[in-house]
Amino acid sequence: MRKFICFLAFTAIAVYANAQIASLDKKEVALMRKTIAKDKKYQKAFEEYQKTAEQSLSETPNPIATILSQGILAGDPRKTASLKALEDANKIYALAFAYKISGKKEYLSKATDFLTAWAKANKATDDPINQTKLEDVVTAYDLLRDDIKQADRILTDDWLRNIADALVDSKYAKGNRGTAINNWNSHRIKMIALIAYTLHDSKYDNTITTELEKQLNINLNPDGTTHDLVERDAFHYQTYDIEPLISACIAIYRATGKNYFTWKTANGSTIKNCVDYMTPFMTGEKTHPEFVKSTVPFDKKRAENGEKGYAPGTLFEPKNGVYTFSLAAYFDKGYNKVIRQAIHNHNYLNWRMALNDFTAR
Repeated sequence: MRKFICFLAFTAIAVYANAQIASLDKKEVALMRKTIAKDKKYQKAFEEYQKTAEQSLSETPNPIATILSQGILAGDPRKTASLKALEDANKIYALAFAYKISGKKEYLSKATDFLTAWAKANKATDDPINQTKLEDVVTAYDLLRDDIKQADRILTDDWLRNIADALVDSKYAKGNRGTAINNWNSHRIKMIALIAYTLHDSKYDNTITTELEKQLNINLNPDGTTHDLVERDAFHYQTYDIEPLISACIAIYRATGKNYFTWKTANGSTIKNCVDYMTPFMTGEKTHPEFVKSTVPFDKKRAENGEKGYAPGTLFEPKNGVYTFSLAAYFDKGYNKVIRQAIHNHNYLNWRMALNDFTAR
């Protein structure tokens, strides 16, 4: 019996080692294709990505050597160029899913062109806020990695591994820096996890769980607030902090079966509690003026720059929490009801909600 149990454990590890964790595995892809083929609401959820995939077939990659966005005001040429280049991330994502849904090799070929162009041109940095903008690229690559040529796979693997290594050793996660405990670190952990599981590289395993548990213990509060909400006085940052944490939790759950969404810290905090704290602000029972008591000077600079949503006193809009709740719905489908209340549409279904229906729990 003991040998049989050990065999099952080994088999489970082997399955995780070869499965797509950041995206969908083969069975989930099959379910996605079948569901989209027969259900119009899922077709509609993917519609914009399908359009993007079609348009991308006639476009050329626009990689940038270094992504520069963090700490830069809107309108700055460096940020404008980076955000323009990063439109490729959505194109790669759309092409990857269009390929898996349709089976058309032209989507795979074009996605590979984009991936290899970025792998050749883009340089890894240790700035998690800049690097987090490549999340869709990592998810798409996880979906395609087994299908692309070995030389292209090696090239892309090396690029992403360099990013993960830079983030593991990031100066922003060291010492007494605020970035070692705020949303920066949440994004750092997410990107390390997604890349590690995409590459099936176990050398990151201890880093992922150790860093995540440390972050949850220092970032989450028992009352459902986060460090970032307290510091910035804005749900804009509550969402920006817990979204990457939930994304990491989904990947970890898919890889190991451990549920960090409901995992309790030493003081009894959970990510779930931080999502639940937002519920009355999503449904309209409560309102929250954003950034009124923010202690971060850059928030004031963005308000003075006329950037939408950063003026102190601007009310939090429930639609800005929809993606947070869509991610949380992976662990608890009850959040779909909150989303639909916030949107005032009982039939609402976005692509993340659809993915939740395709992925096994």
